[in-house]
Formats: sequence, structure tokens, C-alpha cells
Amino acid sequence: MHQALTWSEYKKTNTIKYLVSCTPDGLVNFVSNGYAGRISDVSLLEESLFLESLNPGSYILADRGFKNVESFLSQIGFFLLRPPSVHTGMKLSKKEVKQTKQIASLRIHIERVIRRLSEFSILKMHTVVNTNLIGILDLCIKTACALINLQDSLIK
Repeated sequence: MHQALTWSEYKKTNTIKYLVSCTPDGLVNFVSNGYAGRISDVSLLEESLFLESLNPGSYILADRGFKNVESFLSQIGFFLLRPPSVHTGMKLSKKEVKQTKQIASLRIHIERVIRRLSEFSILKMHTVVNTNLIGILDLCIKTACALINLQDSLIK
């Protein structure tokens, strides 16, 4: 049962999913508990209680991989910013190119936070994680995020 709930077709392995948020200056300001890797992004947003830490009407930056959350967020009073999708053979308008660059310049901070997280060897992929130890893994992730906040600034 646990194996089926954590299987990721995308990564071809069992996974645990976390929601990590950072401020515009690159400090980690929210880390969810771990959830089985098959949890939907909408369910992760709901169950992690992340949205309760934000003011209604807030803008949330996300990449293209954050799936099916736009309508959910708009229904509860939040706005999602993500780069416009480009279909094969189509070109972005000048406005879309400018918007994409602006979003990318802000989104780079969370990508750097995630890269710093992946540098902790304790968080590298393991062959087996006992499901009884997931609570301890949550503490490891949160400790790693706290240590990231103590490192040099992400913004030069």
C-alpha cells in the first residue's frame, strides 16, 4: 500500500513530496510535512495548510510542473503566476517574453533553495525508506531548510 502511494511515474521510483516556499529574498519560510509522492498538487496545497499562512489575494509563483492548481487557487482568492506555456511551433509575444523573464528572475530563488536542499547527502535518494521513519525524514528536511537560511544569501 505505501509503495503504491509513493510511486512516481515521472521519477520511476518511490518518492515523498514536500511543499517548500521561500521569500523573494531567498529565505525558506514554509516547509510542509512529507506526503506520499502520488499526492496531487491541489491536495498538497490543501493538506499542508500553506495557504493559511498567506493573506487572501496573494500571488503565488510556481513553475510549469505545479499541475492543476490555477483554478483551485483562484476559487479561494489567490493568484498563480507561472510562465506562459508554449506549444510546439508557436512563438511567444513580446509581452509574454517579458512576463516570462520577470517570473523566471523571481522563481530562480526557489530553484536555488531546492538545489541547496539536494546538496545535503542525507536527503539523497535511498533504496528503501521505512515508512515508520517518515516523521524523522520530515525533521531532516526542516533542519536542512533551517541550515539553508543560515548560509550565505541566495541573492548577490
